[in-house]
Amino acid sequence: MEALVKRNGSVPLTRTSLSPTMNTFFDDFLSRDLMEMTGPNFATLGTNLPSVNLKETDKKIEIELAAPGLKKEDFNIELDNKMLTISSEKEEEKEETRNNENYYRKEFSYQSFSRSFNLPDYTDENHISANYKDGILHVDIAKKEGGKKKTAKTITIK
Repeated sequence: MEALVKRNGSVPLTRTSLSPTMNTFFDDFLSRDLMEMTGPNFATLGTNLPSVNLKETDKKIEIELAAPGLKKEDFNIELDNKMLTISSEKEEEKEETRNNENYYRKEFSYQSFSRSFNLPDYTDENHISANYKDGILHVDIAKKEGGKKKTAKTITIK
């Protein structure tokens, strides 16, 4: 498995002992600004921003977004100029009345979120699929045929 987190320009953290010098989608995606917890992908106190897992394989990029309690109809996924945005807005209103007990209760809630991902050039915009199961939204983004990211190259100084 490739690196999932890179902090402050250091060697990526890995789950296995694979070479830490492998250059992946995550090196481009995760930057110092993202790790500062202040950008548009982080929620302020008291809000609910779903957690995301990212995984890159030879053939695709996988996004898993934890959003329990929603339905697949509650999500909106848009792609605009290599920017993939996953968002949701849900309003709920419950009303209960018991005339014989002189009882009335009305509750409402509103929740929304938006997460955006800048896709690398080697992704295939025409082959993106999504499904929602057990509270997890799964989005698969295929890579272009032969469109692997080029690995880093060291230049010797003479």
